[in-house]
Amino acid sequence: MSIKQNTIEKEVTISGKGLHTGIEVTLTFKPAPENFGFKFKRIDLPGEPMIEANISKVRGTSRGTVLKDGDVVISTIEHVMAALIGTGIDNVLIEMNGPEAPILDGSAAPYVKILGEAGIVAQHADVEYFEIKRKIVYRNLETGTEIIAYPDDDFSIDVMISYNSVVLDNQYATYSSQTNFAEEIAPCRTFVFVRELEMLLKNNLVKGGDVDNAIVIMDQPVTLDELNRIADLFNQKHIEVNKIGILNNITLRFDNECARHKLLDVIGDLALIGKRIKGRIVAKRPGHGPNTEFAKMLHKEYLKCISENTAPEYDPNKAPLYDVNQIKKMLPHRNPFLLLDKVIEKGTDYIIGVKNVTANEPFFVGHFPAEPIMPGVLIIEAMAQCGGVFVISSQPSDGDYSTYFMTMDSIKFRKKVVPGDTLVFRLKLLGPIRRGIANMRAIAFVGDTVVCEGEFMAVIAKNK
Repeated sequence: MSIKQNTIEKEVTISGKGLHTGIEVTLTFKPAPENFGFKFKRIDLPGEPMIEANISKVRGTSRGTVLKDGDVVISTIEHVMAALIGTGIDNVLIEMNGPEAPILDGSAAPYVKILGEAGIVAQHADVEYFEIKRKIVYRNLETGTEIIAYPDDDFSIDVMISYNSVVLDNQYATYSSQTNFAEEIAPCRTFVFVRELEMLLKNNLVKGGDVDNAIVIMDQPVTLDELNRIADLFNQKHIEVNKIGILNNITLRFDNECARHKLLDVIGDLALIGKRIKGRIVAKRPGHGPNTEFAKMLHKEYLKCISENTAPEYDPNKAPLYDVNQIKKMLPHRNPFLLLDKVIEKGTDYIIGVKNVTANEPFFVGHFPAEPIMPGVLIIEAMAQCGGVFVISSQPSDGDYSTYFMTMDSIKFRKKVVPGDTLVFRLKLLGPIRRGIANMRAIAFVGDTVVCEGEFMAVIAKNK
Protein backbone atom coordinates (compact mmCIF):
# COMPACT_ATOMS: atom_id res chain seq x y z
CA MET A 1 0.00 0.00 0.00
CA SER A 2 1.47 3.35 -1.04
CA ILE A 3 1.82 6.25 1.40
CA LYS A 4 0.64 9.62 0.10
CA GLN A 5 2.43 12.93 0.46
CA ASN A 6 1.01 15.46 2.91
CA THR A 7 0.77 19.23 3.16
CA ILE A 8 -1.09 21.50 5.59
CA GLU A 9 -4.69 22.59 5.19
CA LYS A 10 -4.22 26.28 6.00
CA GLU A 11 -1.42 28.69 6.76
CA VAL A 12 -0.36 29.28 10.37
CA THR A 13 2.01 31.80 11.92
CA ILE A 14 4.28 31.90 14.95
CA SER A 15 6.65 34.60 16.22
CA GLY A 16 9.66 34.79 18.51
CA LYS A 17 13.27 35.86 18.73
CA GLY A 18 16.18 34.03 17.14
CA LEU A 19 18.51 32.24 19.55
CA HIS A 20 21.73 33.65 18.10
CA THR A 21 20.67 36.92 16.44
CA GLY A 22 18.12 37.99 19.07
CA ILE A 23 15.98 39.35 16.21
CA GLU A 24 12.19 39.08 16.52
CA VAL A 25 10.99 37.00 13.56
CA THR A 26 7.57 35.94 12.31
CA LEU A 27 7.45 32.53 10.62
CA THR A 28 4.49 31.35 8.53
CA PHE A 29 3.86 27.81 7.29
CA LYS A 30 1.89 27.72 4.01
CA PRO A 31 0.40 24.80 2.03
CA ALA A 32 2.47 23.65 -0.96
CA PRO A 33 1.83 21.39 -3.98
CA GLU A 34 2.98 17.81 -4.44
CA ASN A 35 6.74 17.22 -4.76
CA PHE A 36 7.44 20.79 -3.57
CA GLY A 37 9.39 19.69 -0.52
CA PHE A 38 10.43 22.31 2.04
CA LYS A 39 11.45 25.80 0.98
CA PHE A 40 12.16 28.92 3.02
CA LYS A 41 11.22 32.39 1.71
CA ARG A 42 12.73 35.62 3.07
CA ILE A 43 9.80 38.01 2.65
CA ASP A 44 11.80 40.85 4.24
CA LEU A 45 14.30 40.94 1.36
CA PRO A 46 13.88 42.45 -2.13
CA GLY A 47 12.36 39.91 -4.50
CA GLU A 48 11.44 37.62 -1.59
CA PRO A 49 14.12 35.02 -2.44
CA MET A 50 13.65 31.34 -1.60
CA ILE A 51 16.11 28.73 -0.35
CA GLU A 52 15.42 25.04 -0.72
CA ALA A 53 15.88 23.11 2.53
CA ASN A 54 18.58 20.92 1.03
CA ILE A 55 21.89 19.66 2.36
CA SER A 56 23.70 21.32 -0.55
CA LYS A 57 22.74 24.73 0.91
CA VAL A 58 24.28 24.18 4.36
CA ARG A 59 26.95 26.80 5.04
CA GLY A 60 27.31 26.73 8.82
CA THR A 61 26.78 24.46 11.81
CA SER A 62 28.07 26.46 14.79
CA ARG A 63 25.40 25.82 17.46
CA GLY A 64 22.74 25.43 14.75
CA THR A 65 22.22 24.59 11.08
CA VAL A 66 22.51 27.48 8.61
CA LEU A 67 21.36 27.56 4.97
CA LYS A 68 22.85 30.08 2.56
CA ASP A 69 22.29 30.82 -1.11
CA GLY A 70 24.13 33.88 -2.36
CA ASP A 71 23.45 36.63 0.16
CA VAL A 72 20.32 34.96 1.53
CA VAL A 73 20.67 33.25 4.90
CA ILE A 74 18.28 31.17 7.00
CA SER A 75 19.66 29.91 10.31
CA THR A 76 18.77 27.61 13.21
CA ILE A 77 16.31 25.62 11.10
CA GLU A 78 16.71 22.23 12.79
CA HIS A 79 13.67 22.48 15.11
CA VAL A 80 11.44 23.58 12.23
CA MET A 81 12.63 20.70 10.06
CA ALA A 82 12.25 18.14 12.84
CA ALA A 83 8.69 19.32 13.52
CA LEU A 84 7.76 18.88 9.84
CA ILE A 85 9.21 15.38 9.67
CA GLY A 86 7.77 14.40 13.03
CA THR A 87 4.25 15.45 11.99
CA GLY A 88 4.46 13.63 8.66
CA ILE A 89 4.43 16.68 6.39
CA ASP A 90 6.17 16.51 2.99
CA ASN A 91 5.41 19.80 1.26
CA VAL A 92 5.29 23.26 2.82
CA LEU A 93 6.46 26.82 2.15
CA ILE A 94 8.03 28.55 5.15
CA GLU A 95 7.95 32.35 5.01
CA MET A 96 10.13 34.38 7.38
CA ASN A 97 10.67 38.11 7.82
CA GLY A 98 14.12 37.65 9.30
CA PRO A 99 17.28 35.55 9.09
CA GLU A 100 16.72 33.08 11.94
CA ALA A 101 13.88 30.76 12.94
CA PRO A 102 12.43 31.61 16.37
CA ILE A 103 13.88 29.57 19.24
CA LEU A 104 10.59 29.77 21.21
CA ASP A 105 10.98 27.50 24.27
CA GLY A 106 14.09 25.80 22.89
CA SER A 107 12.21 22.75 21.61
CA ALA A 108 10.12 21.79 18.57
CA ALA A 109 6.87 21.54 20.56
CA PRO A 110 5.51 25.02 19.65
CA TYR A 111 6.05 24.26 15.95
CA VAL A 112 4.35 20.88 16.28
CA LYS A 113 1.42 22.57 18.03
CA ILE A 114 0.73 25.13 15.31
CA LEU A 115 1.23 22.56 12.54
CA GLY A 116 -1.44 20.50 14.28
CA GLU A 117 -3.71 23.55 14.24
CA ALA A 118 -3.05 23.95 10.50
CA GLY A 119 -4.38 20.45 9.79
CA ILE A 120 -2.75 17.85 7.58
CA VAL A 121 -4.09 17.07 4.09
CA ALA A 122 -3.19 13.99 2.03
CA GLN A 123 -2.16 14.66 -1.57
CA HIS A 124 -2.34 12.41 -4.63
CA ALA A 125 1.37 11.75 -5.15
CA ASP A 126 3.13 8.90 -3.36
CA VAL A 127 5.92 9.53 -0.87
CA GLU A 128 9.34 8.75 -2.30
CA TYR A 129 11.75 7.13 0.13
CA PHE A 130 15.50 6.87 0.29
CA GLU A 131 16.00 3.24 1.27
CA ILE A 132 19.31 2.49 2.94
CA LYS A 133 20.68 -0.49 1.00
CA ARG A 134 24.07 -0.89 2.69
CA LYS A 135 25.90 0.12 5.84
CA ILE A 136 27.07 3.76 5.65
CA VAL A 137 29.54 5.03 8.27
CA TYR A 138 30.67 8.52 9.34
CA ARG A 139 33.44 8.84 11.93
CA ASN A 140 35.32 11.75 13.46
CA LEU A 141 38.20 10.44 15.55
CA GLU A 142 38.90 13.83 17.14
CA THR A 143 35.42 14.21 18.63
CA GLY A 144 34.63 10.52 19.02
CA THR A 145 31.55 10.96 16.85
CA GLU A 146 30.20 7.97 14.94
CA ILE A 147 27.00 7.89 12.90
CA ILE A 148 25.98 4.72 11.06
CA ALA A 149 23.04 3.94 8.77
CA TYR A 150 21.82 0.35 8.43
CA PRO A 151 19.23 -1.14 6.04
CA ASP A 152 15.77 -1.44 7.60
CA ASP A 153 12.14 -1.33 6.47
CA ASP A 154 11.36 1.30 9.13
CA PHE A 155 12.89 4.66 10.06
CA SER A 156 14.50 4.65 13.48
CA ILE A 157 17.24 6.54 15.31
CA ASP A 158 19.29 5.59 18.36
CA VAL A 159 21.31 8.40 19.92
CA MET A 160 24.02 8.16 22.56
CA ILE A 161 25.64 11.25 24.09
CA SER A 162 28.66 11.46 26.35
CA TYR A 163 30.22 14.55 27.93
CA ASN A 164 33.17 14.91 30.25
CA SER A 165 30.84 16.25 32.91
CA VAL A 166 29.79 15.22 36.39
CA VAL A 167 26.28 16.47 35.61
CA LEU A 168 25.73 15.22 32.06
CA ASP A 169 27.66 12.07 31.28
CA ASN A 170 26.14 9.21 29.26
CA GLN A 171 22.54 9.34 27.99
CA TYR A 172 20.59 7.35 25.42
CA ALA A 173 17.43 8.07 23.42
CA THR A 174 15.56 6.23 20.68
CA TYR A 175 12.94 7.00 18.04
CA SER A 176 10.92 4.76 15.71
CA SER A 177 7.54 4.68 13.98
CA GLN A 178 6.08 3.60 17.34
CA THR A 179 7.33 6.76 19.07
CA ASN A 180 4.86 9.58 19.74
CA PHE A 181 6.99 12.40 18.35
CA ALA A 182 4.75 15.21 19.61
CA GLU A 183 4.83 13.99 23.21
CA GLU A 184 8.16 12.17 23.54
CA ILE A 185 10.64 14.05 21.32
CA ALA A 186 9.29 17.48 20.32
CA PRO A 187 9.16 18.94 23.90
CA CYS A 188 12.87 18.33 24.55
CA ARG A 189 14.83 21.58 24.83
CA THR A 190 18.26 22.65 23.72
CA PHE A 191 20.97 22.74 26.36
CA VAL A 192 24.24 24.51 27.04
CA PHE A 193 26.94 24.47 29.71
CA VAL A 194 27.59 27.59 31.79
CA ARG A 195 31.29 27.29 30.88
CA GLU A 196 30.35 27.74 27.18
CA LEU A 197 28.15 30.82 27.52
CA GLU A 198 30.75 33.57 27.67
CA MET A 199 32.64 32.11 24.70
CA LEU A 200 29.40 31.93 22.69
CA LEU A 201 28.59 35.54 23.49
CA LYS A 202 32.08 36.64 22.48
CA ASN A 203 31.53 34.84 19.14
CA ASN A 204 28.38 36.90 18.58
CA LEU A 205 26.07 33.96 19.32
CA VAL A 206 23.12 33.33 21.70
CA LYS A 207 22.03 37.00 21.63
CA GLY A 208 18.49 35.70 22.03
CA GLY A 209 19.46 33.14 24.65
CA ASP A 210 17.42 32.93 27.80
CA VAL A 211 17.61 30.61 30.77
CA ASP A 212 13.91 30.03 30.13
CA ASN A 213 14.42 28.70 26.57
CA ALA A 214 17.31 26.35 27.26
CA ILE A 215 18.57 23.91 29.83
CA VAL A 216 21.64 25.63 31.30
CA ILE A 217 23.96 23.14 32.98
CA MET A 218 26.48 24.10 35.66
CA ASP A 219 29.01 21.28 36.01
CA GLN A 220 31.89 23.27 37.49
CA PRO A 221 32.02 25.47 40.60
CA VAL A 222 30.83 28.98 39.73
CA THR A 223 30.40 31.82 42.19
CA LEU A 224 27.08 33.60 42.51
CA ASP A 225 28.78 36.79 41.32
CA GLU A 226 29.91 34.95 38.16
CA LEU A 227 26.39 33.63 37.54
CA ASN A 228 24.95 37.10 37.95
CA ARG A 229 27.57 38.54 35.58
CA ILE A 230 26.52 36.01 32.92
CA ALA A 231 22.88 36.92 33.53
CA ASP A 232 23.78 40.59 33.01
CA LEU A 233 25.46 39.69 29.69
CA PHE A 234 22.13 38.16 28.63
CA ASN A 235 20.19 41.14 29.98
CA GLN A 236 18.35 38.64 32.16
CA LYS A 237 17.38 38.65 35.81
CA HIS A 238 19.87 37.12 38.20
CA ILE A 239 19.99 33.33 38.08
CA GLU A 240 18.89 30.99 40.82
CA VAL A 241 20.19 27.47 41.36
CA ASN A 242 17.55 24.81 41.99
CA LYS A 243 20.00 21.94 42.38
CA ILE A 244 23.52 21.12 41.30
CA GLY A 245 23.77 21.42 37.56
CA ILE A 246 20.39 23.01 36.73
CA LEU A 247 19.88 26.78 36.73
CA ASN A 248 16.86 29.00 37.30
CA ASN A 249 14.52 26.35 38.70
CA ILE A 250 14.13 24.53 35.38
CA THR A 251 12.69 21.06 35.81
CA LEU A 252 13.70 18.48 33.22
CA ARG A 253 10.81 17.15 31.15
CA PHE A 254 12.53 13.76 30.87
CA ASP A 255 15.47 12.24 32.71
CA ASN A 256 17.23 11.94 29.33
CA GLU A 257 15.93 15.21 27.87
CA CYS A 258 19.38 16.21 26.59
CA ALA A 259 19.78 12.97 24.61
CA ARG A 260 16.25 13.32 23.26
CA HIS A 261 17.04 16.84 22.10
CA LYS A 262 20.14 15.62 20.29
CA LEU A 263 17.90 13.04 18.61
CA LEU A 264 15.53 15.87 17.63
CA ASP A 265 18.46 17.68 16.02
CA VAL A 266 19.45 14.53 14.10
CA ILE A 267 15.91 14.25 12.69
CA GLY A 268 15.94 17.91 11.64
CA ASP A 269 19.38 17.79 10.03
CA LEU A 270 18.73 14.54 8.15
CA ALA A 271 15.53 16.08 6.75
CA LEU A 272 17.82 18.12 4.50
CA ILE A 273 18.37 15.01 2.39
CA GLY A 274 14.97 15.85 0.87
CA LYS A 275 13.51 12.34 1.11
CA ARG A 276 11.99 10.32 3.89
CA ILE A 277 14.40 7.63 5.04
CA LYS A 278 13.90 3.91 5.40
CA GLY A 279 16.74 2.71 7.57
CA ARG A 280 18.13 2.57 11.09
CA ILE A 281 20.43 5.39 12.21
CA VAL A 282 22.75 4.92 15.18
CA ALA A 283 24.44 8.14 16.30
CA LYS A 284 27.14 8.37 18.97
CA ARG A 285 27.97 11.92 20.11
CA PRO A 286 26.12 13.66 17.25
CA GLY A 287 26.11 17.40 16.59
CA HIS A 288 25.07 19.71 13.77
CA GLY A 289 28.46 19.46 12.06
CA PRO A 290 28.61 15.65 12.06
CA ASN A 291 24.88 15.40 11.35
CA THR A 292 25.13 17.47 8.19
CA GLU A 293 28.32 15.75 7.04
CA PHE A 294 26.54 12.43 7.44
CA ALA A 295 23.51 13.84 5.60
CA LYS A 296 25.83 14.75 2.70
CA MET A 297 27.04 11.14 2.61
CA LEU A 298 23.45 9.86 2.54
CA HIS A 299 22.48 12.36 -0.15
CA LYS A 300 25.44 11.28 -2.28
CA GLU A 301 24.38 7.66 -1.83
CA TYR A 302 20.81 8.56 -2.81
CA LEU A 303 21.97 10.30 -5.98
CA LYS A 304 24.07 7.26 -6.80
CA CYS A 305 21.05 4.99 -6.28
CA ILE A 306 18.87 7.00 -8.64
CA SER A 307 21.60 7.45 -11.25
CA GLU A 308 20.32 5.81 -14.41
CA ASN A 309 23.58 3.92 -14.88
CA THR A 310 23.48 2.42 -11.39
CA ALA A 311 21.62 -0.88 -11.21
CA PRO A 312 18.62 -0.95 -8.86
CA GLU A 313 18.92 -3.07 -5.74
CA TYR A 314 17.11 -6.40 -6.24
CA ASP A 315 16.39 -8.77 -3.37
CA PRO A 316 14.70 -11.95 -4.70
CA ASN A 317 13.57 -12.81 -1.16
CA LYS A 318 11.53 -9.63 -0.82
CA ALA A 319 7.84 -9.74 -1.75
CA PRO A 320 7.19 -7.84 -5.02
CA LEU A 321 4.98 -4.81 -5.33
CA TYR A 322 3.10 -6.58 -8.16
CA ASP A 323 3.46 -10.31 -8.86
CA VAL A 324 2.70 -11.93 -12.22
CA ASN A 325 -0.97 -12.44 -11.39
CA GLN A 326 -1.40 -8.76 -10.53
CA ILE A 327 0.46 -7.84 -13.72
CA LYS A 328 -2.00 -9.94 -15.74
CA LYS A 329 -4.83 -7.81 -14.37
CA MET A 330 -3.18 -4.74 -15.91
CA LEU A 331 -1.67 -6.09 -19.14
CA PRO A 332 -3.47 -8.08 -21.87
CA HIS A 333 -0.32 -10.09 -22.66
CA ARG A 334 -0.16 -13.79 -21.89
CA ASN A 335 2.49 -16.51 -22.21
CA PRO A 336 4.62 -16.83 -24.21
CA PHE A 337 4.49 -13.07 -24.79
CA LEU A 338 4.14 -11.89 -21.21
CA LEU A 339 7.76 -10.87 -20.58
CA LEU A 340 7.49 -9.27 -17.14
CA ASP A 341 7.58 -11.45 -14.01
CA LYS A 342 7.20 -8.86 -11.26
CA VAL A 343 7.43 -5.21 -10.29
CA ILE A 344 9.57 -4.56 -7.22
CA GLU A 345 9.32 -0.78 -6.85
CA LYS A 346 7.29 2.15 -8.14
CA GLY A 347 7.53 5.88 -7.45
CA THR A 348 5.79 8.98 -8.74
CA ASP A 349 7.86 8.99 -11.94
CA TYR A 350 9.62 5.63 -12.15
CA ILE A 351 9.13 1.86 -11.98
CA ILE A 352 11.47 -1.11 -11.51
CA GLY A 353 10.58 -4.55 -12.88
CA VAL A 354 12.16 -7.98 -13.25
CA LYS A 355 12.27 -10.64 -15.98
CA ASN A 356 13.89 -14.00 -15.19
CA VAL A 357 15.40 -15.36 -18.41
CA THR A 358 15.11 -19.16 -18.30
CA ALA A 359 16.54 -21.82 -20.61
CA ASN A 360 13.08 -23.02 -21.68
CA GLU A 361 12.01 -19.69 -23.23
CA PRO A 362 10.45 -20.61 -26.62
CA PHE A 363 12.53 -18.07 -28.56
CA PHE A 364 15.77 -19.83 -27.61
CA VAL A 365 14.73 -22.80 -29.81
CA GLY A 366 15.56 -20.82 -32.92
CA HIS A 367 17.61 -17.87 -31.56
CA PHE A 368 20.10 -19.56 -31.67
CA PRO A 369 20.31 -23.33 -31.06
CA ALA A 370 24.09 -23.35 -30.72
CA GLU A 371 24.30 -20.07 -28.79
CA PRO A 372 20.99 -19.03 -27.19
CA ILE A 373 20.61 -15.23 -27.00
CA MET A 374 17.48 -13.30 -26.04
CA PRO A 375 16.33 -11.27 -29.09
CA GLY A 376 16.91 -7.56 -28.63
CA VAL A 377 13.39 -6.71 -29.75
CA LEU A 378 12.03 -8.86 -26.92
CA ILE A 379 14.17 -7.03 -24.37
CA ILE A 380 12.59 -3.84 -25.70
CA GLU A 381 9.14 -5.43 -25.45
CA ALA A 382 9.81 -6.50 -21.85
CA MET A 383 10.85 -2.96 -20.91
CA ALA A 384 7.78 -1.59 -22.66
CA GLN A 385 5.52 -3.94 -20.71
CA CYS A 386 7.10 -2.69 -17.49
CA GLY A 387 6.39 0.88 -18.59
CA GLY A 388 2.84 -0.14 -19.43
CA VAL A 389 2.32 -1.34 -15.86
CA PHE A 390 3.56 2.02 -14.56
CA VAL A 391 1.22 4.00 -16.78
CA ILE A 392 -1.84 1.80 -16.28
CA SER A 393 -1.39 1.59 -12.50
CA SER A 394 -1.25 5.39 -12.43
CA GLN A 395 -4.66 5.78 -14.09
CA PRO A 396 -8.04 6.14 -12.35
CA SER A 397 -9.65 2.81 -11.48
CA ASP A 398 -12.84 3.50 -13.44
CA GLY A 399 -12.08 1.24 -16.39
CA ASP A 400 -9.56 -0.89 -18.26
CA TYR A 401 -6.70 0.74 -20.13
CA SER A 402 -4.08 -0.36 -22.64
CA THR A 403 -0.85 1.23 -23.81
CA TYR A 404 0.35 1.34 -27.42
CA PHE A 405 3.79 2.22 -28.83
CA MET A 406 4.08 5.43 -30.82
CA THR A 407 7.85 5.74 -31.16
CA MET A 408 11.11 4.16 -29.99
CA ASP A 409 14.30 6.19 -30.04
CA SER A 410 18.00 5.96 -29.13
CA ILE A 411 17.83 2.19 -28.68
CA LYS A 412 21.20 0.66 -27.80
CA PHE A 413 22.12 -2.95 -27.09
CA ARG A 414 25.16 -3.19 -24.84
CA LYS A 415 25.56 -6.86 -24.02
CA LYS A 416 24.07 -10.27 -24.81
CA VAL A 417 21.31 -11.64 -22.55
CA VAL A 418 21.48 -15.42 -22.13
CA PRO A 419 19.63 -18.18 -20.23
CA GLY A 420 20.06 -17.80 -16.48
CA ASP A 421 20.27 -14.01 -16.57
CA THR A 422 17.93 -11.85 -14.50
CA LEU A 423 16.88 -8.68 -16.29
CA VAL A 424 16.10 -5.71 -14.04
CA PHE A 425 14.37 -2.77 -15.73
CA ARG A 426 14.27 0.83 -14.59
CA LEU A 427 11.91 3.14 -16.47
CA LYS A 428 11.56 6.83 -15.65
CA LEU A 429 9.17 9.44 -17.00
CA LEU A 430 10.87 12.16 -19.05
CA GLY A 431 7.98 14.51 -18.33
CA PRO A 432 4.39 14.55 -17.09
CA ILE A 433 1.84 12.33 -18.85
CA ARG A 434 -0.08 14.75 -21.09
CA ARG A 435 -3.21 13.92 -23.09
CA GLY A 436 -2.62 10.24 -22.50
CA ILE A 437 0.92 10.31 -23.93
CA ALA A 438 3.86 9.12 -21.84
CA ASN A 439 7.56 9.55 -22.62
CA MET A 440 9.89 7.25 -20.69
CA ARG A 441 13.57 6.41 -20.59
CA ALA A 442 14.26 2.71 -20.06
CA ILE A 443 17.40 0.86 -19.00
CA ALA A 444 17.82 -2.91 -18.62
CA PHE A 445 20.48 -4.36 -16.32
CA VAL A 446 21.96 -7.80 -15.76
CA GLY A 447 23.74 -7.51 -12.43
CA ASP A 448 25.50 -4.13 -12.47
CA THR A 449 25.84 -4.08 -16.27
CA VAL A 450 23.63 -2.10 -18.64
CA VAL A 451 22.51 -4.46 -21.42
CA CYS A 452 19.95 -2.30 -23.23
CA GLU A 453 18.62 1.26 -23.12
CA GLY A 454 16.32 3.53 -25.04
CA GLU A 455 13.39 5.96 -24.99
CA PHE A 456 9.74 5.14 -25.63
CA MET A 457 6.64 7.14 -26.39
CA ALA A 458 3.33 5.42 -25.74
CA VAL A 459 -0.31 6.42 -25.74
CA ILE A 460 -2.81 5.30 -23.11
CA ALA A 461 -6.26 4.35 -24.35
CA LYS A 462 -9.31 3.24 -22.44
CA ASN A 463 -10.56 -0.14 -23.61
CA LYS A 464 -13.96 -0.21 -25.26
